[in-house]
Amino acid sequence: MTKIRPFRAVRPARDKEAQVTSRSYERYTKHELEATLTGNPMSFLHIIQPGFKLPEKVTGQHRFDLVREQYREFLDREILIRDEKPSFYVYRMIKENFSCLGFFCATSTEDYENNIIRKHEDTLLRRETLFASYLKVVRFNAEPVLMTYPDNMEIAGILQETSEDKPHCDFKSPDGVQHLLWVVDDPDKIRQLQEAAKEIKSLYIADGHHRSASSCRLARELSELNPEHKGNEAYNYFMSYLVPESEVRIYEFNRMVRGLNGHSAGSVLELLGEHFKVENKGTAVIKPGQKHQFSMYLQGNFYLLTLREDKYNFSDPLSRLDSHILKTLVLDPILGIRDLRNDKRIQYGYGKENTALMKQEVDKGNFSLGFGMLPITVDELKAVADAGLVMPPKSTYIEPKLRSGFTVYEL
Repeated sequence: MTKIRPFRAVRPARDKEAQVTSRSYERYTKHELEATLTGNPMSFLHIIQPGFKLPEKVTGQHRFDLVREQYREFLDREILIRDEKPSFYVYRMIKENFSCLGFFCATSTEDYENNIIRKHEDTLLRRETLFASYLKVVRFNAEPVLMTYPDNMEIAGILQETSEDKPHCDFKSPDGVQHLLWVVDDPDKIRQLQEAAKEIKSLYIADGHHRSASSCRLARELSELNPEHKGNEAYNYFMSYLVPESEVRIYEFNRMVRGLNGHSAGSVLELLGEHFKVENKGTAVIKPGQKHQFSMYLQGNFYLLTLREDKYNFSDPLSRLDSHILKTLVLDPILGIRDLRNDKRIQYGYGKENTALMKQEVDKGNFSLGFGMLPITVDELKAVADAGLVMPPKSTYIEPKLRSGFTVYEL
């Protein structure tokens, strides 16, 4: 039984949404970040990057304090405004070849602890602890955790009915994506959504594993410090965007590798032959046509690698993932890459033109070879999460990518 609750969001003042909201901080290049901070004084980036105009670098507790100060200043200047009533927030994103309809809500740290909210990625303790310290000072979530759930007719009906009304805001961000938001503050509709959510057995984190883990870490800490802790305090929840699994888009990451780990190209092909049927497809760009099949670009030729399933042990949901197969049969034993997160010899790319870009990078000599695969499916993601297993890094690139500062949840 999934527990959700409405919250009083802090949102950009009407008609300021396009200027205030931003992409996730990590998705800006240094040049883009500087240009936005210089040219847009209302960008939410000024809150999360408060040392932009200071001569010295701002880090640690000092940075956290400045974030909190900047946030209060945006409230005082009424760039951000706190809603009067606790609400759910129905949100539709529309972009080229993709749209989704879901809702922002507060999700329960207790559900996270009890594995009702399920994970498929590892988190780094250092990042978890750092972000929990950040949240303890700033006391807000500005970027929601993206979660998905099995399609639910009752929730879909509520969301569709809500979206037929005039939206409270409708704007396009600089990247051309359209954003529409409806505020659901009617007690009956709120109750309907909460009751429908109780029928969801599990929520699956699609993006935001560190944010959710840090929120749970903070909830444990604050509950221990609060002698009157009841369990309904704001810190027992964190902001999420819930979207049905049919409206989540998963893309693959290609892998590009520097060096052949002391092997010649011929010996790499020979070693691959132990577990794969290897076919030389020539110079034309190709992509895999089925699961457990990979494209490889090496020395001017594309190869199709098809797993010899009689040579491989499918032991659990993780073992069936193509990203895991590539790691355990190729990247680790042949190319010597054991740490997929930190090894500088491997780089990742995504996007519909990425196979051609991978070819260009190898042809230019920046990498020795590259691999492509099909995207992981939602069912595969759920199977790994249900089994309590962890995918290799960069197994999925998931949309929608949500904006910061659109709805803010105060702890």
